[in-house]
Amino acid sequence: MPDDAAVARDAAEAEAAFSHPAVKPDATVAYGEHPDQVVDLYAPKGDAHGSAPLVVLLHGGAWRAPYDRQHVTPFADFLARRGFAVANVEYRRGSPIPAQGGASPVAGRWPETFDDVAAAFDALPALVRDALPSADPRRTVVTGHSAGGHLALWVAARHLLPADAPWRTGRPAPLRGVVALAPIADLRTAEALEVCGGASAQLLGGTDRFEERLPYADPAALLPSGIATTVVQGRTDIVVPQAVSEAYADAAAKAGEVVGLTLLEDVGHFPLIDPAADACAVVAEEIAQLAF
Repeated sequence: MPDDAAVARDAAEAEAAFSHPAVKPDATVAYGEHPDQVVDLYAPKGDAHGSAPLVVLLHGGAWRAPYDRQHVTPFADFLARRGFAVANVEYRRGSPIPAQGGASPVAGRWPETFDDVAAAFDALPALVRDALPSADPRRTVVTGHSAGGHLALWVAARHLLPADAPWRTGRPAPLRGVVALAPIADLRTAEALEVCGGASAQLLGGTDRFEERLPYADPAALLPSGIATTVVQGRTDIVVPQAVSEAYADAAAKAGEVVGLTLLEDVGHFPLIDPAADACAVVAEEIAQLAF
């Protein structure tokens, strides 16, 4: 268990990250009929000329309903001010049935969370052509934080899903790369460590379905992807510990693929998406190395 100092530090980092006011997008587009099937688009700011690389952003929050895309809008704006076009994707989270007895909301919906992420990515090239002409979908980098990091790795590996998976694609996605931020990248390791209160098993429909559905949902089982991938992880993260990212990198190595693992000293979970934190600048640089 983390000690009191680690818990206090994590709380302070979270408060700092969430202290920034939400930033309105330049446009919002729908990829489906459900209210959560939308994408906020941010045009590149400043001296950007011509087309800009497209960063597709997937927010975290343990796949739970209370945590939506609003908390990463300052991060989306930060990236737009660095010259990127940004698509901040919303998706269905949590459970249609409220948690009982004061328990935490259930994490994720099966299969809706995965349905939405796959549908959003399939629709994005056409959506950005119409609503964000400054974006170049041919230069796309996917990034995501925490649970969103899991989804970023997953969506880049859809071509490796089992043959009967409804989300499987016939070929690798045309991506420049993936930058996963403190991702829940190895679901079995995350569950063993009780990350986010058992959220990984909840995402897959409960412990009785966990092993059965793991091949369809676990990035660590979908390797090698053949897509350039970097994981950025704070060494003092107590929300999604370093061991989860290391397990994913180890699985990639066993599959014959090199995954970049950038470990940041004295950084926890939330500075990676905090525009005022030095760690956020590191994240932007990692994205730029793949995008430009």
